[in-house]
Amino acid sequence: MLQIPLINLKKQYETIKEESDKNVLEVLNSANYIMGENVRSFEKEFSDYLGGTNSISVGNGTDALIIALKALGIGEGDEVITSTFTFFATAESISSVGATPILVDVRLDTFNIDVTKIEEKITAKTKAIMPVHIFGQPADMDEINEIAKRHNLKVVEDACQAIGSEYKGRKVGTLGDIACFSFFPTKNLGCAGDGGMIVTKDEKLEVICRALRTHGSGENGNKAYNLLNDIKGNVDEDKSTDNTVYNPLKYYNYLVGYNSRLDEIQAAILRIKLRKLDTWNTRRRENANFYNESLKDTDLMTPHEEGNLKHVYHMYILQSEKREEIVSYLKGSGIATGIYYPVPIHLQKVYKGLGYKLGDMPNAEYLSERTFAIPMFAELTSEEKEYIVEKVKEVDK
Repeated sequence: MLQIPLINLKKQYETIKEESDKNVLEVLNSANYIMGENVRSFEKEFSDYLGGTNSISVGNGTDALIIALKALGIGEGDEVITSTFTFFATAESISSVGATPILVDVRLDTFNIDVTKIEEKITAKTKAIMPVHIFGQPADMDEINEIAKRHNLKVVEDACQAIGSEYKGRKVGTLGDIACFSFFPTKNLGCAGDGGMIVTKDEKLEVICRALRTHGSGENGNKAYNLLNDIKGNVDEDKSTDNTVYNPLKYYNYLVGYNSRLDEIQAAILRIKLRKLDTWNTRRRENANFYNESLKDTDLMTPHEEGNLKHVYHMYILQSEKREEIVSYLKGSGIATGIYYPVPIHLQKVYKGLGYKLGDMPNAEYLSERTFAIPMFAELTSEEKEYIVEKVKEVDK
């Protein structure tokens, strides 16, 4: 009996072990662990990968969302519209800046926010729309941007699961006012710990995000303060200081920010992986095509991919009325599965005070009882894929 995890990080590591170990040891030997050359280079390389943005690395994807919202001036009394079928951090980030998440149901086929239900949720308090490119499939960004334009709203892309995916030929992360990525180890581009990135073409937002990630201090804090208070004047940058041991500028604070930095070791690893990302995503898509073709005659509903985009299959999600039976059988066959998501955000206990109830968002509630993930990673072998399909078919009879 084969043993197949949902994602095999050890296999991925083996493909980059020599280069990764070398680069990590170089960082350790340099004793420069914070905000050094690897971080600066990775931000530049990430911007180039997306086709021209400003990239600001942070400690994790949740911090990226929080800092992005904060940089937009969203806070107490404001509302942000987002999906109810997503990881909790999406709504949590909105709450963390003092705003209220206004939740919207999703489409049954793509699992993404139903754009036809957005405008009815807009009020005088609405400041932004936060679409989630769930499981690696881009949301309907043209319609979302059009709605935002009509109502003078900002668009914050939660692209934490979708690095490398494309919408009408454009990479996610370049489709709104500001976007956020996660480098949690299980992501398509994952580090060996926590990491995240904020991207924006707005240079003012870039400066504010750079300031907020490090306590609102230093040159970027000064620049952000001047921008926010319409103060003219240049602020010279001092790149000669050592961020690991001592940087006197960090003791001059201009905004109340956060402590959220990507460290040098993670950046060194991510630089290697970024160069391999498109190859890995292509293999994920090939694996998805194999699953789709092999399972097309079963009662399972396979993922739907819109024709004008590129899905990168952070997760490969199936739907079935017999979910519990299938998951149990696969577990007994050595095949890992995952349920994403068993409770939609609007039914989470922490948001009971928002007044949502069972039945308010039927599509998300329906999906929460039917969806499950089977193994999806670039290194899946033909033998593993065939075994997975064989066992799925056995239980689906």
